[in-house]
Amino acid sequence: MTRDRLHFLLLNIGHFLDHLFTLIFATVAALALIREWGVGYAALLAYATPGFLAFGAFALPAGWIADRWSRDGMMCVFFIGIGIASILTAFAQTPLQIGFGLFAIGVFAAIYHPVGLAILTMKWRNMGMRIAANGVWGNLGVACAALITGFLIDHGGWRLAFIAPGLVSIVMGFAYMALRWRAMQADHRPAAPQEAPSHPSPDKRAVVLRVSLIVFLTTAVSSIIFQSTTFALPKIFDERLQGLAEALSEWMQAVAVAGNSDVATAVGTLAFVVFAVASIAQLVVGALLDRIGPRNVFLGVAAMQMVFFSIMPGLTDGIALAVALGFMLGAFGQIPINDYMIGKMASGPFRARIYGVRYVVSFSVLAATLPLIAIVYDRWGFDTLFRILAGAALVIFLAVAALPSRLPVPQRANAAAE
Repeated sequence: MTRDRLHFLLLNIGHFLDHLFTLIFATVAALALIREWGVGYAALLAYATPGFLAFGAFALPAGWIADRWSRDGMMCVFFIGIGIASILTAFAQTPLQIGFGLFAIGVFAAIYHPVGLAILTMKWRNMGMRIAANGVWGNLGVACAALITGFLIDHGGWRLAFIAPGLVSIVMGFAYMALRWRAMQADHRPAAPQEAPSHPSPDKRAVVLRVSLIVFLTTAVSSIIFQSTTFALPKIFDERLQGLAEALSEWMQAVAVAGNSDVATAVGTLAFVVFAVASIAQLVVGALLDRIGPRNVFLGVAAMQMVFFSIMPGLTDGIALAVALGFMLGAFGQIPINDYMIGKMASGPFRARIYGVRYVVSFSVLAATLPLIAIVYDRWGFDTLFRILAGAALVIFLAVAALPSRLPVPQRANAAAE
């Protein structure tokens, strides 16, 4: 494997770990702490909120430091820091302590998106497919959070679900450091002077402003959908797929797939299958972005979500699993679109900071969505949540309809970083 391919692989592994770490607690809360600590699901969600706030708030300073210091250096900080924070979280004895641990995880998790995506969009061509492939790895991290955590709850306890990925991340951090050490040293050399970009015309500025507003509006609303589906899906499956989960658990025990497999493992497995299959949507979207542009692709994805969220209320077992797969295809398919638009429009030297702003918006909404899930679930149940998400998809559809057919691209947007 060439150094270039290894670099891309490590960036993808980073995206996998980033999403895995932020969702370990979702499965731990739904399947373990409710019983072990005797705390309700809605109450436990409150302790995860500061972590998601940190996930958003620290994205902008992470991008700023990366642009000013070293993007590769910040990736090393991400791998090693989040690994140590996860291991420390495993020693929590109270909900408050685990809340502090999740906050620390959120601080380091905030580094990946503004820094990793800036590297991806400046170093390689065929941006749509690169972002999509990287997004698939992130989605697999979402999927494996439920699968691995459910398995470890049954076979080693919830604390191991924080420790094992933490050790893996630290190892990956030192591997990244060894691979990119020379590039990190080069980051400290004075940069060559660049020509100032020409000022766009008033008409072009108006188009850029309109597209930017649509990007950040759809980023915020899409984050509500993404957080609600990925965080709550293990609990949704725990409630609505009990028949399937019990049958799967019995089958896994019969064929010795998972030894003393319990329902938690089965629920995690079902969530993993949905997340993993739905992640394929990103590859399709990435190819379409490079060929036909973001507007029509985004409209199709939003329409898919409206349909499947609208028909989900009241469904259970097999048909609920099929419909959940449908709305997750839409939820995952939308992820690379805004990143693609920013990558096409953003100026290279400031790209990490612009991605930082995008993820401040995104992850701040992720954090605010947790209380929404808790309140809606506690008062009305998941059926109302599905109706809210169908309305959110409609908002996205209407906003995307106002996008121009072609994006405004700055003259120096594709300048190489390395």
